[in-house]
Amino acid sequence: MSTSSAEPNPDDEIEASRAPLLDHLIELRARLIKVLLAFAVGFGICFFFAKYIFNLLVEPYNRIVAADGGAHLIYTAPQEFFLTQLKLSMFGAIFIAFPIIAAQIYMFVAPGLYKHERGAFIPYLIATPILFLSGAALVYFVALPITLNFFMNMQQSGGDGQAVIELLPRVSEYLNLVTAFILAFGICFQLPVILTLLARAGIVNSAQLKKGRRFAIVIIFAIAAFLTPPDFFSQVALGVPTLLLYELSIFAVAWAEKKAAAEETDEGGDP
Repeated sequence: MSTSSAEPNPDDEIEASRAPLLDHLIELRARLIKVLLAFAVGFGICFFFAKYIFNLLVEPYNRIVAADGGAHLIYTAPQEFFLTQLKLSMFGAIFIAFPIIAAQIYMFVAPGLYKHERGAFIPYLIATPILFLSGAALVYFVALPITLNFFMNMQQSGGDGQAVIELLPRVSEYLNLVTAFILAFGICFQLPVILTLLARAGIVNSAQLKKGRRFAIVIIFAIAAFLTPPDFFSQVALGVPTLLLYELSIFAVAWAEKKAAAEETDEGGDP
């Protein structure tokens, strides 16, 4: 009596491995659609209120020149202000849609993470927009007025053989300045998140960060000098908060190290 064993079919194995991939692609497509819808809704809202948002961004400049009748901005091409409003709407839509974008990213990667990894991932999602908005607030209330005041002092009233030189910013260039400042400060304010992630990956530790404090000071103020206008106050406005965030990063990394060491001790003590 002979018995025959069924050999696995290679085609069945390929189909079995292909099925999870298709499921992931379908899920990815669904989440991308939600992200695009959130962006589209945010874009529509920001475009509808584009002039009000732009006037809000102009307010720091308006306060500086209030004694001279308020801010005067120009556009030199028929489509310039319209394109500026489109750019502003896209920039604002990213802000509005970010919570949904972050949530969709988390829900997509969460099933592949362990429970403790999912718990460690959430604080970074919360801290990232808070730190970015803190940087944007510093731009709006401190750095931007200082910078605009610096540029305003470069004007000439004319007379005695001097030409009249007056600052009349274009709407597109003003928006570029504001968005560049917000991005620069917002990215620099992510320093605690970046360093804490590097520490969790084992690339840096709190002792290395403390030892490299002197180099960090030089690098931070060099970056601040590159990203801000060539005046002392603008560089300090970015350099000092970033340096404080570096010190906060050292504290956060040291706390994470102590927590990880305590968890390893508890696991080692379990029978």
